[in-house]
Amino acid sequence: MAFSPYALNLSMWEFFGLDLVYTSQVNRSQPTQEMHKMNRQDILNRLVEHDVAPTSQRIEVAEVLLSRPQHLSADQIIDKLNEHGSRVSKATVYNTLKLFSKNGLIKELNVDPSRRYYDSTTHAHHHFYNVETGELIDIDEAGVSIMGLPELPNGTERESVEILIKIKSRQS
Repeated sequence: MAFSPYALNLSMWEFFGLDLVYTSQVNRSQPTQEMHKMNRQDILNRLVEHDVAPTSQRIEVAEVLLSRPQHLSADQIIDKLNEHGSRVSKATVYNTLKLFSKNGLIKELNVDPSRRYYDSTTHAHHHFYNVETGELIDIDEAGVSIMGLPELPNGTERESVEILIKIKSRQS
């Protein structure tokens, strides 16, 4: 059976023999340098630090996504660009997001097979994902502890462990 991150939910954690502990440390706004509201010069500096040539179109995309801590889909970014009169094409937005992700400027989050979000917060952390609203909420890395990770396949090393907890409204 092939592993699919899209199918990952808490019951699968039990299947893999993992012990997941959530300690209620949800962090909606973390006061780190990376998380403060960024101005244009901060954004230009971040692009250069991540070896991204600051073209006018990349700067426009970065201003939408990196100006504050947030999770946006490509369509949401395109909508925000259009609202501000930008003429950046859809293909350019997707190519720019791919470059930003590859260079570590943003994190790409695949929440299901048809939804991908881009996270301006790149330090290690986890997420709640509301399947009804599409909202992503950061969970501080210290808010979850995992014990008993399975042995890795030969010739591999762990890059990261990221938890996506899917939530929905309680049925009254």
